[in-house]
Order: sequence, then structure tokens, then C-alpha cells
Amino acid sequence: MEHLAIMRKSWGLTQKIISKEKKIESRWYVNKYSPWNKIKQGEIIYFKDSGKLVSLKAEVERVIQFENLNPERVMEILKEYGKDDGINEDRIDFYYNLFKNKRYCMLIFIKNPQQIKPFDIDKKGFGAMASWICVDDINLIKK
Repeated sequence: MEHLAIMRKSWGLTQKIISKEKKIESRWYVNKYSPWNKIKQGEIIYFKDSGKLVSLKAEVERVIQFENLNPERVMEILKEYGKDDGINEDRIDFYYNLFKNKRYCMLIFIKNPQQIKPFDIDKKGFGAMASWICVDDINLIKK
């Protein structure tokens, strides 16, 4: 399985991935969405900023999933893993306020980030708001 993670451009996370400042990609949900139970060690994640081309990839090192979260547990996860998730300590409260009511969290540890020749994708059939796409082969959604 290969994956496409679509990132919020204003947060500047793809730059933190390529500089290896960000070693974890986290996904926080009220309900279980992709890639919950669909991603495993050794698979490849392609990354793109919203509105931009796919420009980098990384390998999945390991995955941790948390369920039945409450605000206290959310803060614990942010404090323990925030730095490796590319979150500066002075921004923990900002992300806590975004995630405090989420029930599920995925921490996807990544390694070997690489810039790649940029390409566009076709999200048709995945929903305009899809922020994570799982496919057997990334070439299936390349334009």
C-alpha cells in the first residue's frame, strides 16, 4: 500500500519533514478515518501541501494508534511526541485546542524523507476534502 498525505500549507510541515525536524506525522480524528488500520511499517507516504504538487516521500518506520482519548490524554501525547511531530513547545497550547476533543490519534513515525520530482494527483472518487489517500500504487492517482 502507498499513501498520500495532504498537508495544511500554512503550517509549513512539509519543510519540517524534509529538514528532519518533523519525524512523526500525526492524524487526529473524532471518528476513524484513513489511514486508521491501513498503514504499516515499510510502506511509503507521499506528501503534498494543499494546492501544490506532491513533492516528497518518506518511509513508515512504525505506527502507534490511540483510542478513547480525553483532553488530558491529548495533552500527554502532545507533550511526549510534539517535538518529533514538528510542534514547537510554544505551540503546544494551539494544537491542544485543536485536538482536545478528538477521540483517536495516529502517530506515524517516518524515516528517509526525500524530495522527489513533483507530480499532480487526481483525487476524483476520494472526496474533495480527503486529506489522506490509501492506494495500491501511487501511479493510479498520478495525473
